[in-house]
Amino acid sequence: MAYTFQKIENKKQVDLFHELPFRIYENEPVWIPPFRFEIEKIFDPKSNPLFEKGTAERFLLFDGEVPVARFALMNHRERDFVFDPPMGGLGFLEMVNSREAAAEVIGFAKKWHKQRGYKAFRGPVNFGENINYWGLLVRNHKEPPIYGMHYHAPYYRELIEHTGAVKLDDHWSYKREFDMPLPERLVRITDRIESRPEVSLRPIDMNNLERDAEYIRQIYNEAWRDQDIAEREQEFTELTRENVQQMVKQLKQIMIPESVLIAFVGDEPASFIVCVPDLNEISAETNGKLNWWHLPRLLKFRKRAKHLRTTVYGTLPKYRKLGLEALTFVRGIQMTRKAAPHLEYLEGAWVSEKNWLMQRSLEALGCYHHKTHRTYKWDVD
Repeated sequence: MAYTFQKIENKKQVDLFHELPFRIYENEPVWIPPFRFEIEKIFDPKSNPLFEKGTAERFLLFDGEVPVARFALMNHRERDFVFDPPMGGLGFLEMVNSREAAAEVIGFAKKWHKQRGYKAFRGPVNFGENINYWGLLVRNHKEPPIYGMHYHAPYYRELIEHTGAVKLDDHWSYKREFDMPLPERLVRITDRIESRPEVSLRPIDMNNLERDAEYIRQIYNEAWRDQDIAEREQEFTELTRENVQQMVKQLKQIMIPESVLIAFVGDEPASFIVCVPDLNEISAETNGKLNWWHLPRLLKFRKRAKHLRTTVYGTLPKYRKLGLEALTFVRGIQMTRKAAPHLEYLEGAWVSEKNWLMQRSLEALGCYHHKTHRTYKWDVD
């Protein structure tokens, strides 16, 4: 049978894009589909501001009349040109276990990027923030994916590496059970930090969400633009006001305020941590859909969620030696456990293998390396 490609341009093709993983993972009991509406927002120019300066296109690969792969190709010159050579992107890849199909996808991606003047591309990546839907799962296929993170069947790694892909970076996810006691020494240190008269900490104010979301955005952008490890600055994607306001609007109904903390030095917002209940628990029940009749289930979710995900954190560079990261992490665990005793574990995603400072901090809290997502690089011939 001959392979053919279709660019996704109509509803039928969009349906096939979302339906293919259900066939691929029908015998993978831990796989959970991401919410369809969230993926669609990524590829909607009206919802995603990256389309103002970038391009993203989705494709299906057919073997005869049967879809055997799906993927997205993307470029954004401001983001891509922080690399030398500049690198475009490949993302949202799902495929059957076939070396031939994988070779077809990568061959097509090389031609697509070459036509746009690129000499390399990387993937899997997201046409959005790099805190979600980034990397190929290469460690721990026995547990379900947490909200915002990909699950991939074990064979994906062999198929991708057989196409000539070279490892670019690994990102680690950390796990911590809530019933684990915090190290007493760390709690004492945290108490001393919070006892300083200029330092204060509070949960996000549910009555002033837009204001607090803007505090978080400003800290994040300054913190991740200016990092202690220079290599990590390449990974930075600025959060826009629209991104953050949309995120807060989506999460307002399920947010546990005690798991979203902001630390201040005087009156200045200086550090924060954002953790959210694992919405994949709902997606697993609704097959990735979220319709109006699911809303009662969503509204009750914060009282029954079992897992929590750390999505983003940051500290202003000038305050990094005050121990505010330890303060937000330790108090976050303590306050969240008290407010939501039904939670079983916390999964902290998105720590670069190069970020040894954060690795040490998380391990001091009793967290342990749980999963690994890998990003690859391909040279364009």
